[in-house]
Amino acid sequence: MIRKTAFTSPGLLGTLAWIAAGICLLPMAAVVLAAVTGGFDTVSRLADTVLWRYTGTTALLILLVGVGTGVIGTATAWLVTATRFPGHRVIEVALALPLAFPAYVLAYAYTDFLDHPGLVQTTLRDLTGWGPRDYWFPEIRSLGGAAAMLTLVLYPYVYLLVRAAFMQQSATAYIAARTLGQGPWGAFLRVSLPIARPSIAGGVLLALMETLADYGTVSYFGVQTFATGIYQSWFSFFDRGAAAQLALCLLVVALTLAVLERAQRKNQRHHGAGRRFEAMQPVHLSGGRAWAAWAVCMVPVFFGFLLPVVLLVSMAWDSGQLLFTERYLGFLRNSLTLASIAALLTVGAAIVLGFNARLRPTPASRLAVRLGGLGYAVPGGVIAVGLLVPFAAFDNALDAFMETRFGIDTGLLITGSIWLLVAAYMVRFMAAALSAYDAGLATINPNIDAVARTLGRTPRSMLRGVHLPILRPSILTALLIVFVDVMKELPATLIMRPFNFDTLAVQAHRLAADERLAQAAVPSLVIAAVGLLPVAVLCWGLGRETRTGRRFIPDPDAQAAE
Repeated sequence: MIRKTAFTSPGLLGTLAWIAAGICLLPMAAVVLAAVTGGFDTVSRLADTVLWRYTGTTALLILLVGVGTGVIGTATAWLVTATRFPGHRVIEVALALPLAFPAYVLAYAYTDFLDHPGLVQTTLRDLTGWGPRDYWFPEIRSLGGAAAMLTLVLYPYVYLLVRAAFMQQSATAYIAARTLGQGPWGAFLRVSLPIARPSIAGGVLLALMETLADYGTVSYFGVQTFATGIYQSWFSFFDRGAAAQLALCLLVVALTLAVLERAQRKNQRHHGAGRRFEAMQPVHLSGGRAWAAWAVCMVPVFFGFLLPVVLLVSMAWDSGQLLFTERYLGFLRNSLTLASIAALLTVGAAIVLGFNARLRPTPASRLAVRLGGLGYAVPGGVIAVGLLVPFAAFDNALDAFMETRFGIDTGLLITGSIWLLVAAYMVRFMAAALSAYDAGLATINPNIDAVARTLGRTPRSMLRGVHLPILRPSILTALLIVFVDVMKELPATLIMRPFNFDTLAVQAHRLAADERLAQAAVPSLVIAAVGLLPVAVLCWGLGRETRTGRRFIPDPDAQAAE
């Protein structure tokens, strides 16, 4: 008989789990403390000038991105799931490709394309003979432009979740609505759409949290949000207290969205459809309806992936810059170093947190997992401020002590290294690693653990010899996701990077800020190419999806359409 204490003894694993959770909680606690104890002079001046602008702009940006991602993601998910038209199998995969681009990379490409000296307006003036003031053209460097860039790269969050929800719906309720006199659109609006509402809300909230975390796009377009205000207070006003107070405002909004996302996900109810799952047979479109569906789905793919790729390649070709120079290889080496270390440490900490909760499913272990996953709702700039404030104070105190006692200048021992930046990445992306690991862990029957323990396996040997071999695909997926997210991360890297330690993302931002967009295309292309790795894995998974064991019931309009 297995002794209960073998499972409930905290030991080293529980200690490591709480250390990981504490690291994730530290920046948020530090932001609150610094905001409360800091002076309010700068914030008072900001309140009289731009604070309300920050609030209004951030709120309007959230509204625009929320509506845009919700409409595009839901419409495309329904079309590729419920209808069939020429090329739908390619399009259902291509709709996920814009995830490979950070929004700020799209901003650089479209600014070069649509701005006053760009190809579009230059061609328009050449064809019409108009002067610069003879016509009106939408301004890309605006709040609307930033919302468009964010919508184009974030709608796949909604698309992927809603597509999965539509595929898992049984046709019974839809067919019942059709037999009661509802048309196809009426049945969709009254039955299918309400059933998928939790997935729509979850995808939109994820997109909104990414919008709050964005700095590169809004700063380049000159849109004043809380993210740009934090950076300006830190580097322009040199007021860490004001930066912390603005970060606290942004933290409250982000955590509110996280609570809403968790609440709507908690309220979802999943009922097994049984072996006789009834999936509605898709309607085969033809003629004008087929072309209309194809166009609706291709518009976000074209503007979110195909056109940016062409623009970036053209800009990089004209820039005359080569990636394989010593300078760019240094940026690439720095990016790969940070991404590799952060991915290994983050996934390792996620394994510790998840395995501890598996061995000891107590409220304390579950709380540690939840604390570890809070970072996904916290923008990188907030995490950076939360870590720099306490560790900068520690560095200064240690330097003063060592200088006074021993005459040794220690300098910035922690804040001057890459390790604090790696800790920021771990806090920011721990939730992604936990999600991938937990998804794999859920497939391991608890009886396997019991059998391993009865055969004399210790927790460590069970993790090494049983869990890790089974979870290899999930762990590799988590490593890949964190690696690519670190490559794209900009605000935390800008604030926390050591002196003379620039990455591809920082270099792209610097060149774009200096209006050298053609040169910025080179590092931007590398970031986008790396971002294609997890999207390729995701698309491969989409292509392998099958519906074995499901019985299809024809829609009343399906046979007529044929």
